[in-house]
Amino acid sequence: MQVIRKTTADLRVPPHLSDYARTRANFKWSDVPNLCEGMGPGGCNIGYACLDRQASGPAADRVALRFIGDGSTTAELNAHDMSYRELAQCASRFTNVLRSLGIGKGDRIFTIMGRAPELYITMMGALRNGTVVSPLFAAFGPEPIATRVNIAEPVALVTTAAIYQRKIAKIRDQLPSVRHVILVDQDAAPGDAAGTVNYRQLMAGVDDDAPIEPTTATDPALLHFTSGTTGTPKGAIHVHGALSMHYITGLYALDLHADDVYWCTADPGWVTGTSYGVIAPLLHGVTAVVDEAEFDAERWYRILADESVTVWYTAPTAIRMLIKAGAELAQRYEFPALRFIASVGEPLNPEAVWWGKKVLGLPIHDNWWQTETGGIMIANTPAFDIKPGSMGRPLPGVDAYVVRHAENGRLTVIEEPDVEGELALKPGWPSMFRGYLHQEDRYQKCFADGLYLTGDLVKRDADGYFWFVGRADDVIKSAGHLIGPFEVESALTDHPAVAEAAVIGKPDPTVGEIVKAFVTVKDGFTADDDLRLELLAHARKRLGAAVAPKEIEFADALPHTRSGKIMRRLLRARELGLPQGDTSTVETDTPIRETSA
Repeated sequence: MQVIRKTTADLRVPPHLSDYARTRANFKWSDVPNLCEGMGPGGCNIGYACLDRQASGPAADRVALRFIGDGSTTAELNAHDMSYRELAQCASRFTNVLRSLGIGKGDRIFTIMGRAPELYITMMGALRNGTVVSPLFAAFGPEPIATRVNIAEPVALVTTAAIYQRKIAKIRDQLPSVRHVILVDQDAAPGDAAGTVNYRQLMAGVDDDAPIEPTTATDPALLHFTSGTTGTPKGAIHVHGALSMHYITGLYALDLHADDVYWCTADPGWVTGTSYGVIAPLLHGVTAVVDEAEFDAERWYRILADESVTVWYTAPTAIRMLIKAGAELAQRYEFPALRFIASVGEPLNPEAVWWGKKVLGLPIHDNWWQTETGGIMIANTPAFDIKPGSMGRPLPGVDAYVVRHAENGRLTVIEEPDVEGELALKPGWPSMFRGYLHQEDRYQKCFADGLYLTGDLVKRDADGYFWFVGRADDVIKSAGHLIGPFEVESALTDHPAVAEAAVIGKPDPTVGEIVKAFVTVKDGFTADDDLRLELLAHARKRLGAAVAPKEIEFADALPHTRSGKIMRRLLRARELGLPQGDTSTVETDTPIRETSA
């Protein structure tokens, strides 16, 4: 296996995590700087640490958020800046808006809007108020909105007039907990919408003198929804004390320095977009780029170049879309400031890591975490040698294990390398979720023998690097072999014709399950029988007959969550004619167009 070895020349600035073994050995969470010291003994608030602290310090006049307008073109990016001082003043004003509406500590509000300034103001102002924030994707339809609202029972929704009219007005009578719908982008609230108020009018009616609510590290701050394979969405509860994790992972995993221009492409409707698109960069006082538009390959390259982005955090799906757009497009631009690229959302196949090094001049550093963990757990950091395809190694303060389940229900920790088991984490990191809202039984099932069970199957090699195998319910059992979908998918995506691949187990009376792959092809290739046979041969050569897919089906697109994860369970349900479960997070859902048996 080829390893990307790091040298001093690869590190354009000295990394915060340079001596991994020593830092891990000496690390204690109690040594993390107290970012809320100004609140007094026991005080802890994400909004305070992100804004009040920065606005009274040397970062006050630094650009906090640089918004690239939705109407910008690749020829001209229209940017609007907000300094830390300005953002803090606006957030404090929104804190007073909530107080004027009788919304206080422990109440819940939902944000449902795109990446506009009001989203960030709303989130920070609510956190300062001790109000629990639950960001939802603007692309959600009425049904998933209603489902989540009726689980969480928020007192207010903050959204746009267009989203309200298209999605919320028709279900308004199904949302009994919602007292207020705050519209952020029009001059007057609709007179025929009871309980609807106007953001601009409310903000004009208050001042920015809003003392911070006296919250502590254990007070709820954020509610992030995650969908399981069955049942209703789960609302993972996170606390204000999570800010210590966001700070440390911003330091070690993303290597943020005060003079960085940082771009996290994730929408705050996904936990990455909140933890690392909002909180971590503000804690570190960097300038964060916010693109208000949807993905466009040329636009993204233009942003990287024109905004002199130094640290870029994105998703494997986006990287594969850039790969599909062709190296020629990337080569029209130069990125001399860019020094670090990281990725999260689903495993990053080795081809994409090498593509980054070849086309962008930097390898892409994969990392791993979950909605439930609240922050990055395992990562390839700037100083690490990279083993393409690996998740990396556990960060300081994170204890990760590979375990197997014994027949007596107990866990056995697997000490030997390269043995497959479930990834388990020792609780104690600050951003660990504190429950599923109203679902205590589901929460308790996540733990056994003092460990948090992630549901992900992994291997750990002799050097301590972890390798993703698949979700526990995604593993394919064929003729006595346990086959992880990611291994097969990586082999297929290494073929020059393949843009994306997803693999499931299809029942077979002889071997239990056979491997079936769903494939999308890159522009310039034809999804025909000749290509199907070529891919089957390619996979068999790479993986062997026991692991390679027996069937390949071409598709125009694969179903993804809005956070970029391929929904294998949805492909499996369609293949087997089973109930599809919760599909509210599906972003891409194009029918399969060609079947090849």
